[in-house]
Amino acid sequence: MSPEALAALHARCFTLPPPWPATAFAAMLDMPGVFLLTEGRDAFLLGRALAGEAELLTLAVAPEARRGGVGRRLTAAFAGRAARMGADQAFLEVACDNLAARALYSAQGWLEAGRRRRYYGPATDAIVMRLTLRVIQEGG
Repeated sequence: MSPEALAALHARCFTLPPPWPATAFAAMLDMPGVFLLTEGRDAFLLGRALAGEAELLTLAVAPEARRGGVGRRLTAAFAGRAARMGADQAFLEVACDNLAARALYSAQGWLEAGRRRRYYGPATDAIVMRLTLRVIQEGG
């Protein structure tokens, strides 16, 4: 997917946090350790793995493609890819009121590790979540 296509899909999926412009996607894709996972034109995940840690930067699934396992498949692929790139731990931030995303991550073994107050604006905290990847490397 091109940076423009990523930005268009991101804009369909997010209002808060604000969607990323194509220039942000282009810049991220040029950074060391950044990787893009896609499922058709309806979903993508942008991740990064460096120095033994990984970060799930953003996950976007088109509204009409939700609840079909796409997010689960992409987050599982992220964990495997990050582990193969040498990461032992992965992190992400998710809006505290994004209950569907929090449930998705929790179901895949992500644990709450902290909170960033007002990260997404004056009324919305971010929940920091952590996933131990070492188990994934050893267990398959």
